[in-house]
Amino acid sequence: MYEEEIVRAGYNQIGSSYNEMRNREKNNLELDYFVNLLPLHGHVLDAGCGAGEPVAKYLVEHEFQVTGIDVSPKILEIAKKQVPGATFLEGDMTRLTFPDQFFDGVVSLYAIWHISRQNHCLVLKNFYRVLKPNGILFFNTGVHPMDGINNFLGAKMYWSSPKPEKTLQLVKSAGFEIIRDEVLIRGGETQYWVFARK
Repeated sequence: MYEEEIVRAGYNQIGSSYNEMRNREKNNLELDYFVNLLPLHGHVLDAGCGAGEPVAKYLVEHEFQVTGIDVSPKILEIAKKQVPGATFLEGDMTRLTFPDQFFDGVVSLYAIWHISRQNHCLVLKNFYRVLKPNGILFFNTGVHPMDGINNFLGAKMYWSSPKPEKTLQLVKSAGFEIIRDEVLIRGGETQYWVFARK
């Protein structure tokens, strides 16, 4: 897939600099909300986990079992060092290979917009499939329609997102019940945030 190769090459190139510039605490309120919806010590998939911080690290520190997937092997090397208590695998959320009803929660922050919006429905259906009944989905995406390539920290990067109204429709059509959805500004960035239940 053309877009996937751009994203993989981009994060292979900028993994270290991206990791260093991340704000580790800007989403703590949302992560608090997410973990309070999950069963104690549940198994969570971090889809598009990047370097493992802040999400996988936060979840491990709260005694969850965490499996992270990402398309970039270079950034996964960083994740394994930073969060040794989690399991990290090279993988693509459009082609999840986990069994049905395997996870108690799925989180995907700052990641879905690296997949063509034409495939967002497929991604959400994959998340639904691997979640246990009553499992929780938590993700964010863009607030403006976009589809294209630009320069990100010195590398080519692909971005794609529909309007929030379309994203909400896709979440519902995948079978989820909406718990909460809103546009939030975090760390000076505006995104659309969704919490949903299978």
